Amino acid sequence: MPSLTHTPARDRAQLTAARVSFSRAGNRILNDVDLVVTPSSRMAIVGENGRGKSTLLHLLAGVLVPDAGDIARVGTLALAEQEMPKGDRRTVGDAVAEAIADALAALHALDEASVALSTDDPTGAAADAYAEALDRAVALDAWDAERRVEVALEALGAETDRTRPLAELSVGQRYRVRLACLLGADHDFLLLDEPTNHLDRHSLDFLTAQLRARAGGIVVVSHDRALLADVADTFVDLDPTSDDRPRVYGGFDAYREGREAERERWEQLYDREQAERTRLQDDLSAAQNRLVTGWRPEKGSPKHGRATRAAGITQTVHRRRTALEAHAVTVPPPPMRFAFPAIPSRGGAVLLVAEDVHLDGRMPRPVSLVLHSGARVVVTGPNGAGKSTLLAALAGAVDSHDADAAGPEGGARAGAVRRGGSIRLSLLRQESVLDPDRRASELYDERIGKAVASGALAASQATGLSALGLLTSRETGRRVGQLSMGQVRRLDLALALGVRPHVLLLDEPTNHLSFTLVDELTAALQATDAAVVVSTHDRQLLRDVGEWDRIDLGVRV
Repeated sequence: MPSLTHTPARDRAQLTAARVSFSRAGNRILNDVDLVVTPSSRMAIVGENGRGKSTLLHLLAGVLVPDAGDIARVGTLALAEQEMPKGDRRTVGDAVAEAIADALAALHALDEASVALSTDDPTGAAADAYAEALDRAVALDAWDAERRVEVALEALGAETDRTRPLAELSVGQRYRVRLACLLGADHDFLLLDEPTNHLDRHSLDFLTAQLRARAGGIVVVSHDRALLADVADTFVDLDPTSDDRPRVYGGFDAYREGREAERERWEQLYDREQAERTRLQDDLSAAQNRLVTGWRPEKGSPKHGRATRAAGITQTVHRRRTALEAHAVTVPPPPMRFAFPAIPSRGGAVLLVAEDVHLDGRMPRPVSLVLHSGARVVVTGPNGAGKSTLLAALAGAVDSHDADAAGPEGGARAGAVRRGGSIRLSLLRQESVLDPDRRASELYDERIGKAVASGALAASQATGLSALGLLTSRETGRRVGQLSMGQVRRLDLALALGVRPHVLLLDEPTNHLSFTLVDELTAALQATDAAVVVSTHDRQLLRDVGEWDRIDLGVRV
């Protein structure tokens, strides 16, 4: 969590990126990025998964160094990354103390200066030291620092017991503790990477209000469309363009309209380039055909005529070939289109029945439901209410990976879950559990192979990974640990959809996904014949599925 100075610069604070480029493993990720972030900035970094959004945050924070260009920083900043290290040995109190260490140090220095001032000459060095300590404490708003963190911990539903080890908390709880600390620390700049993950409706409203009222600058990467629409006034789009440079838009509506217009221009330019290349190829083929037939003039033609004609056609062939080679299609192909696999309806057959399912300590409220083809259910509730546990129970996979688990303790199970015969079911977990050393294509082929071998899926029904439009051919050959968070999420989604499930259970499906894919996925879920159960805090998605049946696991939504 880089901090550039110990005292905020406030109005003088500024982050500047000038013609910044960055490559990884020989692949250009960012090209000629120009940004200026001021204390009043509310900037969103957007784009498809793997386009360099998190990388740009790391460059601005100084975690990474650009290959070209310059980044200048004035003021203090804090970075909240998507991933948090495991095995953190600190307590909640340790994390809070580290977050407000500068403020606590300023208060301590002020106390010492005050004591010195009372015993020394008030017009000498003691007075200067006191004035300097006071200015620093005022700049940090040090007296209010601990209260700010406590308010944030409460509002975010985070653990407030200062003695509680972070390692004992769920992933969501650790994220919320960290976010509360960052909000309370009062840096000049906050760089936030997917800050809404693991937040419920109440927490999201609090975060939105905090970001809108904050005095310092904000740069945020988020899949939460509602948050960005409510907070951001500048959108930096890292999706590919015809000149390979980012586009900047003023406001959410301008971004969406501009992105669509850019996409249309891009596709039109690409189509024109392809059409021109095809024309040149056809001209070359025609010239080559004439060259062949040119060596066979009509009977009675003079020999010199045959030679003259052949030379002219040969020159034409050379010109056409030179023109074709000189014409390079520089416009990249348009992004992939998501293709939700067709799932045959099972008519009125019951696909899944749950009767009074609950788990003590993790999902206290019993749930019953019946799913037929085309059923649509959304699960809501505050963090810890058991949403992830419910989906895992419906899938028959309640274990330690459940994101809503409040700790390592288990609980007595009750109720029953029954599936119809030969029903294929897939669970998309909130957090990926994929082996980072396995290749994406290997995991997908293994998943499909098991379904075919068990007889659950006919070989003729199998869907190729590339056919889903979620990962490029280059990405499918990479190991999971080499993929971005968004690409791993796309792989998890592909693994869930590849077996063409009759029942699809999705836990926070919009996490780490781009706006475009979320829109496409939402439309597909509305149209599929599969039974769909979604657990989500995504406010825009909740609006989009407002007509679905709802299971509310708590009063706080």
